[in-house]
Amino acid sequence: MDIVSVLQEELNIKRHQVENTIKLIEEGNTIPFIARYRKELTGGLNDEILRTFGERFSYLQNLEARKDQVIKSIDEQGKLTPEIQMAIEKAVTVTQVEDLYLPYRPKKRTRATIAKEKGLEPLAVLIMGQLEKDIERAAEAFVDSEKGVEDIKAALDGAKDILAEEISDNADYRGYIRNTTFKKGVIISKAKNEKEKTVYEMYYDYSETISTLPGHRVLAMNRGESEKVLTIKIEINSDDITRYLEKNVIVKESTTRAILEEVIADSYKRLIAPAVERDIRNELTEKAEDGALEVFKKNLYQLLMQAPIKGHNVMGVDPAYRTGCKIAVVDATGKKLSKTVVYPTPPQNKVDEAKKELKKMIEDYQVDLLSIGNGTASRETEKFVSDLLKELSRPLHYVIVNEAGASVYSASKLATEEFPNDDVGVRSAVSIARRLQDPLAELVKIDPKAIGVGQYQHDMNQKRLEASLGGVVEGAVNEVGVDINTASASLLQYVAGIKKTVSQNIILYREENGKFTSRSQIKKVKGLGPKVFEQCAGFLRITDGKNFLDATGVHPESYDIAAKLLEEVGYSKEDLKSRNFKNINSKIADVEALANKLGAGVPTVVDIIKELEKPGRDPREDMPKPILHSDVLDIKDLKDGMKLKGTVRNIVDFGAFVDIGVHQDGLVHVSQMSDRFIKHPLEVVKVGDIVDVIILSVDTEKNKIALSMKA
Repeated sequence: MDIVSVLQEELNIKRHQVENTIKLIEEGNTIPFIARYRKELTGGLNDEILRTFGERFSYLQNLEARKDQVIKSIDEQGKLTPEIQMAIEKAVTVTQVEDLYLPYRPKKRTRATIAKEKGLEPLAVLIMGQLEKDIERAAEAFVDSEKGVEDIKAALDGAKDILAEEISDNADYRGYIRNTTFKKGVIISKAKNEKEKTVYEMYYDYSETISTLPGHRVLAMNRGESEKVLTIKIEINSDDITRYLEKNVIVKESTTRAILEEVIADSYKRLIAPAVERDIRNELTEKAEDGALEVFKKNLYQLLMQAPIKGHNVMGVDPAYRTGCKIAVVDATGKKLSKTVVYPTPPQNKVDEAKKELKKMIEDYQVDLLSIGNGTASRETEKFVSDLLKELSRPLHYVIVNEAGASVYSASKLATEEFPNDDVGVRSAVSIARRLQDPLAELVKIDPKAIGVGQYQHDMNQKRLEASLGGVVEGAVNEVGVDINTASASLLQYVAGIKKTVSQNIILYREENGKFTSRSQIKKVKGLGPKVFEQCAGFLRITDGKNFLDATGVHPESYDIAAKLLEEVGYSKEDLKSRNFKNINSKIADVEALANKLGAGVPTVVDIIKELEKPGRDPREDMPKPILHSDVLDIKDLKDGMKLKGTVRNIVDFGAFVDIGVHQDGLVHVSQMSDRFIKHPLEVVKVGDIVDVIILSVDTEKNKIALSMKA
């Protein structure tokens, strides 16, 4: 297989892009570094395409390695022919390779292998030969009580077992039956106990054509089956399959026809059908996971890239009933200033006492915003906070923050090290406050799958999920850039090239030597060699450093180019000191000519210009800002037809969940998202979007709110 050609065709890119990207990956360069600083070589391939490229390149490499193993194994058995080798080399999936290997794969003891041990293989050959011969008389020669073949029937049964396995192992037959079953088969779901009330009730007596089954239903059925609520099976009218096998196996009329028909029926029912069902269900699950993973990745990226609310002292509120609301105040840098516990919710209901204490904290620490977690008791806590704000002398607002994963963080080793003298509730309150100030810096401390913006993520291949989501976090962190003098070790370890040990060494260096004042100083960190420096330097920011370029996304390898560029367009040393480089574009008539003069690629020069015009710009500034609340709605206040603004909290295949200011998120079904037809909610919205919605219906008993975004 020509891997370069395959990647070129699949990703619709040029051959030199593929070859250069493979070379960069094999040299140990990270995806963020390649995407940002090697655009000339890749032709400007973005982070998302490069990650897909990396995954496919790895798959194709593993496929080629598996082909080599299979060919070697068959050759060692002395059964390799040019035809078999060519078929394996042409295979484009691991499944095809395994189908071809099936007849030669070392097997456990099966009915067929036992029959072969009894010397019945020649009888099977006679039957398959379909000659005009008395097969029962021929079988007499194979009766041998010492070998366990007691009579003619036993001899024929053993031969049939051998033939059934041979038919089952045929790669062409397997491929045809798998494709036919996928196109014409039906997946059927039944309840083990129809009287039991569960979330899987729609699947208690459900069937759908396999080829039309959407991914979210596949994952729902899988979970129902694993929880022993559902039984799942695949059914198909096997007449077409039987006719196909008979046409290919029974090549002429003979006395063995009836035996071969029996063999075919047994082979399909006992061997092929169960294996094909496993294959199809695995394939359905894999495709469903692929789709769910893509949605999860997009949701996670948008969540991480939410606009930060900087420059405010924030009070974080972790709601609860019996144990009270944990309160933490943090300053504009996220440093904890104060903590307490109040009991404004049932069963204590110490509302006046709680108000008095929080009013004093708000005044003492000049709190500007309150961040409330959306978990248990958030409804009552929000009402309490809303009433509290009305009694203050200056206007304050609160934000409902998705606290998914906060409990995971607060109980983690990392949180224990950061706040050794605080309990999990206080740690959680600090996290909730910081999520408002800088969502990215706080969310990187949490296992991505615990953040709560996916569907069925706990049912997926966890190793693959971890790798994919880790790539999303890495992409977001490097797109924003990291202040090396304030970043936590959790944030630093997502910077391109930096591993956990090096991130901890950076913190240690900072503690021992004070703030970094230049990027070149980063080279002094233990374990941070030249290759790691090359990968990470452009993504680490140093504000107020010796060189203003250290605060930008310009890589140190391009500092000379940046200096010459400024000189070419007429900026003086005074301009350099004041860092006033606005409207650089207006001074450049021909970027390509300037790039040639500077001896640099056009993409590099364009990126340098962008960085110089807005040094240290945070790309999250363009994202929707959180909705600030001062009053509260109850689900009972909602009426059909009411128009509201809401924030998209999560996106799944069948719709989007929107926070409209009540405790329960409403669902906008995909059919209610647009006046035009759309296949997936991501065509219209993304996590964090502020959207206008209309209430379609409210079910107060089930706490369900149906919304519409249609005009």
